[in-house]
Amino acid sequence: MSTRSAGLDEAVTSLSAGVRHWIGQHAGFLDSPAGRAELPVTPRVKALLQLALLRRHWGYAAPDDPLLTEVTGVVERAWGRPDFPELLTLDRRYARQFELMYAALAPVGAGGDAPGAVVARLAADGYLAPRRKSPYLQLEARYHADLAGAEHCFASYRELYETSVPARAAAMPVPDLDVCVVTHTVFYLGDFGLRDPGLTEEERGRLLGVVERLTERCVGLGEWDLVGKLLLAQFCLGADPLGTPSGAAGFRMLAEVQAPGGAIPGRSVVRRAPADATPVDFFRRSYQATLVTALATLIVTSGRRAGGLSTAGATTGGAR
Repeated sequence: MSTRSAGLDEAVTSLSAGVRHWIGQHAGFLDSPAGRAELPVTPRVKALLQLALLRRHWGYAAPDDPLLTEVTGVVERAWGRPDFPELLTLDRRYARQFELMYAALAPVGAGGDAPGAVVARLAADGYLAPRRKSPYLQLEARYHADLAGAEHCFASYRELYETSVPARAAAMPVPDLDVCVVTHTVFYLGDFGLRDPGLTEEERGRLLGVVERLTERCVGLGEWDLVGKLLLAQFCLGADPLGTPSGAAGFRMLAEVQAPGGAIPGRSVVRRAPADATPVDFFRRSYQATLVTALATLIVTSGRRAGGLSTAGATTGGAR
């Protein structure tokens, strides 16, 4: 049953415009002299990788948006810096993951030969093979390897899903589930809404039920960043999140907490930027949730206009 009320569509349109405006205005800080001086290196690198992901899907959803030009310029300049590949490896915990994302999300022509060299080194090191990775990490690596056009030894998306936590999540207590594992599994299977995730109707229904229950829980807890991910996951599983009870509540919550400048002012209600936050502290607290909300609203509103999962510029059909 649809729970859409008068004004919800307009609220989501305004929410999307606001978060995109904030990202367009502030993303340049990540690769500015001030940003390089004031932001820790690893979080800054991760934020640039996230921005490149947003840029990719922004290009599918709203290619004529003038703000996309600003974001594209930031990403292209970062990828063009000779020292950027080195920055990816400074924290050994994330080095190879970041390197593969760097190669996968490189704008056309940006970075010269560096993305290809990174892929070759990862292949030589055995990172493009299962080894001791969990099914989730294999799925993540396969997704980015495919985007990078790299040969790899991972199982099919179908096989990786069947061994994943989300495949059995319906039988697990909701508080025990990792929202990021559930949502990102959905994103990788369906390329963030650009292709069918390749699930049977029964599987899709079960997983959608889990995602809706997680959304309801996270709305109740005021987890703004996680709610944005869950709204997008609902769409990727074939639902209209403006028409589900939990999805409508999630969009209303994000619209209500949005700051006058367009940002979502923190990852959650308990991690909200204080009123006296410095501009740098406000940026650090707000960036993640604002970017996630921009990604979710862009994909959901574009997909709704297209009448379902968008297939622009992407491979259609089930997961391989």
